[in-house]
Amino acid sequence: MTSARRAPGRVAVHLLLWGYAVVALLPLVVMLLNSLRPTSEIFTAPLRLPTSPTLHSYLKVWTDASFSTYFLNSLIVTVGAVLIGTAVSALAAYPLARHDFFGSRFLGAYFLAGLMLPIRLGLVPIFYLMDSMGLIDSLLGLTLLYAASGVPFCVFVLSAFYRSLPGELDEAARLDGAGEFRIFGQIMLPLVRPALASVTLFQFVPLWHEFLYPLVLLRSDEKFTIPRGLSQFFGEYTTDWSALFAGLVLATAPLFVLFVLATKQIIAGLTAGMSK
Repeated sequence: MTSARRAPGRVAVHLLLWGYAVVALLPLVVMLLNSLRPTSEIFTAPLRLPTSPTLHSYLKVWTDASFSTYFLNSLIVTVGAVLIGTAVSALAAYPLARHDFFGSRFLGAYFLAGLMLPIRLGLVPIFYLMDSMGLIDSLLGLTLLYAASGVPFCVFVLSAFYRSLPGELDEAARLDGAGEFRIFGQIMLPLVRPALASVTLFQFVPLWHEFLYPLVLLRSDEKFTIPRGLSQFFGEYTTDWSALFAGLVLATAPLFVLFVLATKQIIAGLTAGMSK
């Protein structure tokens, strides 16, 4: 009787989720189809299947438009920022979560305050800071900026995971003669692997598509990231929409692969602590 009552609710939930999936995937399908047709056909039949599919736009984007350079720059900046930000956050979150020392609450509140201040509000002071350090038009400067911007969120998430681990682990390790760095590296860090996967993904996605700071800080074409490079497909009078869609498909592909490879870790990270 109970299952019969729940059946309509489950059907409604499944229909709602499938409807959301269709709405979310439809723009991606349109983007993929339009990348396989010439620009002239996009204006006449943007929602139909391509009459004569071609990969010419992909070849044009990858070679003539220097997309391979933009892709490599984005990969260097984003992966470097995620690795630095995650490493610093993991080291900072551990003592904040597992030790009670003088100033720990102040430091925790300091990191938490970073979540309340959007990085875009600091555009002008960050520009002058980068200029004084000689990091304008530098991939290193952009990488360090991105890494710092993700630290508050990562510290907040990782601290919660560190606190959820039983205190007996620390005590048992210390009785065996393990030091703090060994406890952190061999015991604590492997146990928060789902959280590390989650914060890695949540950093990677927005940084991969970030446009404002590359626009402000980068000057040379050979140092442009993907969002900055794709903006050059927009002309004052004409726009190569087919090449633009091809570039968007290539830019989205790494995110799709990342989601597929890290799905289990992400789900484990988001649901950890919900059940005992």
